[in-house]
Amino acid sequence: MEKNGVWPVLVFATADQRVSRQIQRARQAGQLRELLPRVHTSDLTTPPADLVRRHWFQLLGHLYPQAIISHRSGLDAQPTSAGDIFLTYKYGKKVALPGLTVHLLPGPGPQPDDRPFGEIPLYFASEARAVLENLQPARTRSGSSKTLLLTEVEEFLERVLRVRGEEGLNELRDKARALADTLGWAAELARLNQLVAALLATAPSKLLTSPVAQARALGLPYDPDRVALFGTLLTALRHTTWPNRPDQAPQPPGYYNLAFFEAYFSNFIEGTVFEVDEAHAMVTGNQPVPGRHADSHDVLSTYHLVSNPAEMSLVPATATELLALLQRRHATLLGERPDKRPGQWKERANQAGNTSFVEPELVRGTLHQGFNLYHALEHPLARAMMLLFIVSEVHPFDDGNGRLARIMMNAELVRGGLSRIIITTHYRQDYLRALRRLSRQRDPGLYLRMLDRAQAFTAALKATSYADLKGQLSASNAFEEGREEVAW
Repeated sequence: MEKNGVWPVLVFATADQRVSRQIQRARQAGQLRELLPRVHTSDLTTPPADLVRRHWFQLLGHLYPQAIISHRSGLDAQPTSAGDIFLTYKYGKKVALPGLTVHLLPGPGPQPDDRPFGEIPLYFASEARAVLENLQPARTRSGSSKTLLLTEVEEFLERVLRVRGEEGLNELRDKARALADTLGWAAELARLNQLVAALLATAPSKLLTSPVAQARALGLPYDPDRVALFGTLLTALRHTTWPNRPDQAPQPPGYYNLAFFEAYFSNFIEGTVFEVDEAHAMVTGNQPVPGRHADSHDVLSTYHLVSNPAEMSLVPATATELLALLQRRHATLLGERPDKRPGQWKERANQAGNTSFVEPELVRGTLHQGFNLYHALEHPLARAMMLLFIVSEVHPFDDGNGRLARIMMNAELVRGGLSRIIITTHYRQDYLRALRRLSRQRDPGLYLRMLDRAQAFTAALKATSYADLKGQLSASNAFEEGREEVAW
């Protein structure tokens, strides 16, 4: 109750007559207002619906002690966007509160694995209980259903398998089996057993309806959050009209001059640093710099890929071709670094800064899903932007992912007869910042503008000779590093 003249946000009615009189005086003094019958609040300005949604667990614990947050709410752990919350209680009823509709469902009380909500007399259904409850038959009344869609239950089980492995999924099933025996939920357990068996590929995948779960059963599990992010980028790409900037150097020697600087800057960005004339002499002589065998071959192998018109005209027509092309180009790119396992998918998770990339077991499936979105694009620049981000975000190999992503991007542009994109040293920070914003904030705007500007810059270069091109790049400060460090 009142402490030092200050009332808590929620004040509940009590049988204590002294406290009741205090509440009455506080109401008369304008210190409290009624929020619900027998519930008052010291917040005099926030709309009641917002207060109820903000403090729903405290309110429900007071109104329905020993209730269990169950069924779809047990897995969602919050009210639906429409304000529906489902509780298992000692009787059934539908109660409308400001901003919240409480669906009371008659059923068994708290079980040993149901989790109490701190000191509040309210419980969260255990995972096993909530899964079984969501496999019960349900009818939708007034736009609300007590259960999630079957696809959503499948996606929850797939997420358990993805995060905790087969052992974790089987542990969940074992707990559900024990609970089903206690509560008499044999039909729900049978349905759960079917779904788990399909996910573990010991039953037909046709039993599953969720694309994520089906992909798992077929041996191509993928990262659904990354695929949703690719979908965000696809929408932005399709909503934009892209210019046609013709390739200004489609034939030698301009083609080779531009390819050199593409290879040079792509490696410089990744920390393979040479003086530009030193690197050019190495490329034209096809000889590594003494004492720097591996670094030299990083530049040489990149140049051999991007300076080959036939190679740079290859783009994938199927998801299988995409995976094969990535592996072959990576094997060439890091051929002189056997410790980096050239051409082999990563076996350990990788990250840069605070960004963790796609888990190893999800690489192939995520690339398959990404290809479907890439294939829905027509303009070469849009396809290039999509493929660059897919490879960057999946990070399918131990090393060399950034260089490979830029090679895949420029192959799309060369194939389409458009100017390639060179990310200069000076532009590195803008490039990484745009990737990071799209990856972390799901905002593609900066990414699209950054690559559009980079292509416009590259298209304006005259590649008649190495010296001329170097002079243009020097005049634009392309070789200068920015002052601000950017963590991917």
